[in-house]
Amino acid sequence: MSSDAPLALPVRRLILWRHGRTEWNAAGRFQGRMDPPLDEVGRRQAVEAAPHLAAAGRLSADTLVVSSDLDRAADTAAALTRLLGVQLRLDPRLQEHGMGSWEGLTRDEVAERYPDQFADWLAGRPVLGRGGEEPEEVAERALAALADLPPAPVAVVVTHGGTSGRLIERLLGLGSGQRRVFGPLGNCAWSELREQSGSWRLMHHNASAPAPLAAGPEGVPARADGNPEDGAAGPVGDADAVV
Repeated sequence: MSSDAPLALPVRRLILWRHGRTEWNAAGRFQGRMDPPLDEVGRRQAVEAAPHLAAAGRLSADTLVVSSDLDRAADTAAALTRLLGVQLRLDPRLQEHGMGSWEGLTRDEVAERYPDQFADWLAGRPVLGRGGEEPEEVAERALAALADLPPAPVAVVVTHGGTSGRLIERLLGLGSGQRRVFGPLGNCAWSELREQSGSWRLMHHNASAPAPLAAGPEGVPARADGNPEDGAAGPVGDADAVV
């Protein structure tokens, strides 16, 4: 699928749902296409968020649920498919943005080892020499996965911070200089897009279950929002897919 291809998809309503928290998310460690599992908080987030997502999205037995095949996404998706009684589809094309040499490192470690790359990432500029994937490559493979879905009224796409960001940008026609128009998805938060008259519209963004999903020290609610690049809290970088 080229960048000039029409964005007609077999579904006219998409819900992009980011996976629950992992220990790497909590530590601010870049995950990329590595595969750490959900931690206890992340598993609880998925179970608690699923019924709210089903109600808010008016989901039913004709809903398609497709997920990245990385464990943190697939296990999050399973909480929803159990609730709806539908089949879970796995597609490796929905994996997180590959982060090359940054994967497995914390933000502080990246800043120390690759200061110029880290500065470019914080500023939203292209990161040269890191390896991994370019944002356009992520968008194209994820869109190809959606194009291969069977027709359905709505599809829930369970994926990652960076991949969801690239999909939203591509569907809305946003360029690389507009990536900070919207913030990154938090862990177990979702966005809804609808196709209307040949164009996609962002109807809801970064929605989540109404109650705090986790409690921090001394009962203080813990933030569920992670860095865009599937990592830790922090500024939006080049690839909404970090930690």
